[in-house]
Amino acid sequence: MVPLLLTGLLAVISWQVAVGGPLLGLDLSARHGVHELRGWLDNPWVDYGARGLADLGGAFPAIPVLLAAAVLAARRQWRAGGPRWWLPLPAAALAAVLIPLLVVPAKAWFARPGPLGETVRAGGLGWYPSGHTATSAIAYGTAALLVGRTLASPAARRWLYAATAAVCCGVGAGLVWSDYHWLLDVTASWCLAGSVLWALDRRLPGPVG
Repeated sequence: MVPLLLTGLLAVISWQVAVGGPLLGLDLSARHGVHELRGWLDNPWVDYGARGLADLGGAFPAIPVLLAAAVLAARRQWRAGGPRWWLPLPAAALAAVLIPLLVVPAKAWFARPGPLGETVRAGGLGWYPSGHTATSAIAYGTAALLVGRTLASPAARRWLYAATAAVCCGVGAGLVWSDYHWLLDVTASWCLAGSVLWALDRRLPGPVG
């Protein structure tokens, strides 16, 4: 049910972006609300923090964190005597490769202008879907799934997953706050990442405890 909902929502958003449908009014409303709140706060530190959160969605540091988590998970599985202790390594590599394979063609196809009216040059990449959002959600989400499976405590796994979700939400919020992306750019990438993580979660071995 979850992947169907995520895929369906992604399809609806993509259709609306492609045809310039009424759903894009959410982007304008969200941007207007953010600008009003930003003007009311008038705090440069909030803006710096938002940009810092957005930067967490870049390939650096997201991919190094993913690879480090894979090494850590493989080592912990090996020390625990897991039969497929090496599996986190190819899983992380696959996740890292999937990000550009899924995002870059979509950016080129939709060629959506940015929230500040930035135009897309011929053959260039647009703003939909959000690459930073997809990178953070897939990379950090995969890292959490890999390491989480080496934690014997269910409570520790829940805290790890909750913290990862908070970071990914922070990246998306930072992108919208800083006018780097439309809200629907971010939402679509969360749907895409959620589908990838759901599939990965079903194929990895269960937790050690």
